[in-house]
Amino acid sequence: MIGKKKGNDVKAFLGAGAEFEGKLVLSGSVRIDGNFKGEITGTGTLVIGECATVQADISIDNLLVFGDIQGSVATKNRVEISSSGRLSGAVATPVLIVEEGAVLDGKCRMKKVDEESEL
Repeated sequence: MIGKKKGNDVKAFLGAGAEFEGKLVLSGSVRIDGNFKGEITGTGTLVIGECATVQADISIDNLLVFGDIQGSVATKNRVEISSSGRLSGAVATPVLIVEEGAVLDGKCRMKKVDEESEL
């Protein structure tokens, strides 16, 4: 099951209806349920909620997608797209999980952690 792991305590939260534009650097788990535009980097897990709309280039350890992302994504560990999730853009990750009903539209490269990624 997507997002049902122990130890995923959310350290920051951008709620539904909130809008943010800029650069987000994170450590730990962060959840976005509002609108975000810009760049997201860091370590940990990024959760994109069902109501979220994100237009960003993302570089993170883990990504859980329940909402809508447009942009390039690079993860060190995994990308999981739920049945309500939509990801449009280039994806580079060693593990990709796409549930039935999810939308993935773009270029995908599955790579080992020690490989360089060029999207």
